[in-house]
Amino acid sequence: MRDLNAPVPELTDVSAALREAIDRCGYYPDVVTDSLAIAIANEPIRAFVLQHEPTFDRDEVRRHITILALTPSRLIVGHTDEHAADDLIRAPYASTSTEAIPLNRVNAVVVNRVVPNPAGYASGKADPATATAGGEVVLTIGWGMVNRIDLEPAVCADPNCEADHGYTGSVAADDISLRISAAADGPAGIQQVLDFAAALSFATSR
Repeated sequence: MRDLNAPVPELTDVSAALREAIDRCGYYPDVVTDSLAIAIANEPIRAFVLQHEPTFDRDEVRRHITILALTPSRLIVGHTDEHAADDLIRAPYASTSTEAIPLNRVNAVVVNRVVPNPAGYASGKADPATATAGGEVVLTIGWGMVNRIDLEPAVCADPNCEADHGYTGSVAADDISLRISAAADGPAGIQQVLDFAAALSFATSR
């Protein structure tokens, strides 16, 4: 079992591993890398998550890549989308966006997990034998840019009460939400997002 009070080891620079992952993905690697480089600004990368999402648009496939990268001072969020030719741009093109968020702005790191066969779960690294059966992780990160408001009619304890009690609700930070499943991303994808969440939680706790 993991010791929750054990010191967290110093994270190494995984910039080369991120570039290898981008190359392995094969989705316009130079475009993606150059876009990220602007936001990263030569800082070392402590952890990252890469998700490649193909989507179907009629008889064509559109691709989207999301990259989360953690530097010593910031969270980098990068998106790259693929587009078909249109009236303004006569050839297929890609659009990229990056956002650099200071770590002191990150106010929520939420991890929701689905663990198959919990009776056979072993503490530590994800078990590939169980992860492939349907495990998934949803990582939600908030830094105050986007807030979601959930409202519902307020009620009281009296079942016969017909008065209008207005509304009740909650406000949740929801700037980005990333779903990683073993079926789509493999057991390694599950472990990567868990490791990233742990690194980000540690970085924002100080």
